[in-house]
Amino acid sequence: MKKSCIAMLLAGGQGSRLYALTQNVAKPNMPFGGKYRIIDFPLSNCANSGIDTVGVLTQYRPLQLNSYIAGGQPWDLDSADGGVFILPPYQTQGEQGAWFSGTANAIYQNMSFIEMYDPDDIVVLSGDHIYKMDYAKMLQVHHEKAAACTIAVLQVSMEEATRFGIMNLGEDGYVEEFEEKPRHPKSDLASMGIYIFNWPKLRRYLIEDENDPNSSKDFGKNIIPNMLSAGEKLWPYRFEGYWRDVGTITSLWDANMDMLSPALINLFDPNWPIRSRSNARPPHYAGEDAEIVHSIVTEGCVIEGHVENSVLSNSAVVGKGAQVLYSVLMPGAVVEDGAVVEYAIIGERTRIGKGAHVGAEPDGTESWGVATCGPDIVIRENAAVPAGAMVYRSEEV
Repeated sequence: MKKSCIAMLLAGGQGSRLYALTQNVAKPNMPFGGKYRIIDFPLSNCANSGIDTVGVLTQYRPLQLNSYIAGGQPWDLDSADGGVFILPPYQTQGEQGAWFSGTANAIYQNMSFIEMYDPDDIVVLSGDHIYKMDYAKMLQVHHEKAAACTIAVLQVSMEEATRFGIMNLGEDGYVEEFEEKPRHPKSDLASMGIYIFNWPKLRRYLIEDENDPNSSKDFGKNIIPNMLSAGEKLWPYRFEGYWRDVGTITSLWDANMDMLSPALINLFDPNWPIRSRSNARPPHYAGEDAEIVHSIVTEGCVIEGHVENSVLSNSAVVGKGAQVLYSVLMPGAVVEDGAVVEYAIIGERTRIGKGAHVGAEPDGTESWGVATCGPDIVIRENAAVPAGAMVYRSEEV
């Protein structure tokens, strides 16, 4: 079945920098923003952009992610001539291993899936970014510039540029050089890890790269530089909206706090909905003494205490006299009577005992507005903090 464009979504990340939070779940499937999973954002972007065929490449702890995505119904990606397809790594006869050895290798291993649709272009996405983006507009520019590859870029400070792949442009505006995390960047245009490729051209470079024993099988390290060396046209697509890579504890906490500000990312826009597979839970309940200030509280929550500047996922409980401040409670987390949780991320189904104190205001932070200080502590899922305990650092858990 011929498709002009399909999407390939890389969702196999382990998220090792998120430590305890990803011990039992792939990073794209991690709860986020109260009622979402991280992967809801690229899937919703695909549906809203008119891309109805998405291959999701899984690897680390795929069972929960596969179950969550299922047939793609929540994102309107279950059409008869499209859909969401789970694409795990596989082993053919004579091969030594099956896991994807890099981002380029992941696409290479699934070329047969892509060729079923004979697309003109493919969109390659990451499953662990929080943003709203119209890929159709990017695709239009890709065609207008007759590019072999169009790379979404974000303008960052020169200090931040050392953490990204940086695009250096020629006088004609096309990409002239790509530098991976340069010590002395020449440009402030950072790659967002979102690509649109002309499929026939990419196919050739993938095959060549797979046959190179010295290659890392990576888009940023190998495919993009090889295309530049061959004189291909690569165009930078400038993105000016909200985007955050939630690869670290601090960035995950920051992004959850950002959900409290519609000025940063508007989740109430009916023209660009972010959809999710919602849990069947009753409405949240706030008791007589409950106080909820500038917070997100989702289905099934029971609030008897004080919640302020926090994000509560489904079925979280805050007991009488308890306080939750500048924190994220994952699904099913319980903060018992009189306990205090501040500047922390509390994992799924974790119980904070009566009168316990978890977390502390970061040093030097006197008021809300210094979100980059990050959370003081992260409690892994299914943990139990004893009543009366005082826990101020993650390593104490």
